[in-house]
Amino acid sequence: MDFLFIADPLESFKISKDSTLSMMRVAQEAGHRLWFCEARNVLWRGNAVVADCQSLAIKPSGTSWFELGPIEARNLNTFLAVFMRTDPPFNIEYLNTTWLLSAAVRQGAKVFNNPAAIRDHSEKLSITEFPSLIPPTLVTRELSAVEAFHQEHRDIVIKPLDGMGGMGVFRVGPDGLNLASIVETLGENGARTLMVQRFLPEIAQGDKRVLLIGGEVVPFALARIPQGTEIRGNLAAGGKGVAMSLSDSEMKVAKQLAPILNERGLFLVGLDLIGSYVTEINVTSPTCFVEITEQSGFDVPQFWLKALEKALV
Repeated sequence: MDFLFIADPLESFKISKDSTLSMMRVAQEAGHRLWFCEARNVLWRGNAVVADCQSLAIKPSGTSWFELGPIEARNLNTFLAVFMRTDPPFNIEYLNTTWLLSAAVRQGAKVFNNPAAIRDHSEKLSITEFPSLIPPTLVTRELSAVEAFHQEHRDIVIKPLDGMGGMGVFRVGPDGLNLASIVETLGENGARTLMVQRFLPEIAQGDKRVLLIGGEVVPFALARIPQGTEIRGNLAAGGKGVAMSLSDSEMKVAKQLAPILNERGLFLVGLDLIGSYVTEINVTSPTCFVEITEQSGFDVPQFWLKALEKALV
């Protein structure tokens, strides 16, 4: 059975911890045939959505971890499953790819995550659907609204809606130092919408990535713990990743959201929790498979593959 992975260049993979690579490995070990292309290689041609793709073999060792075959043009609906694993940012070209993938779905392709569901779920804004689960939150372009929110909550975090890896996240304490300057710079003087949230001191215990797969909850999270004076737990910002069991309250939140999101076509979700608050719902290319597996012994790639095979029946 053939799986197509649409991803960033293979040379860019961090092979020691790449979640997409862990998916590829476990699928190949189970006897599935792997194919690869980049988003730029997905096109509409001959009244069908086609990928100019290459067969892919994962090698156990050596100077190169992969081997690619010659380029072949294949309709997306000829694959058993297609995985959109291109990393953010979610820009116009990412959006264009999802529209092409939606056309492929209409032609019978099985795409994970469903491209329409990805479009409908901003990784930042989608939390607003579940107001009882999120910290006090403001979404605005107006400096005056941010100032009023700061007056109410005193200690706040400001971030752009299209950021990733902790990029552009600022904390403003009770003194309000540089508040206007931060909002004007991040918001490009009112041209960009920002999300503002009450600062959660629970971040000291980690920004926890909880994986939801096929409507089920992986029982271990990766707590991304800020280091030193840093407020961001993101691994890309220097946070330390520590796998730990979900608490009862975290499991309750995850179990509430998992079936809802799966029903919408979001097969793989990375839920971000600080304390028991939901801060993001990541749906583009959630990670942390390898770190959780290595530290907890719970085999996340196998869990993913079994859920996938069940979904494909």
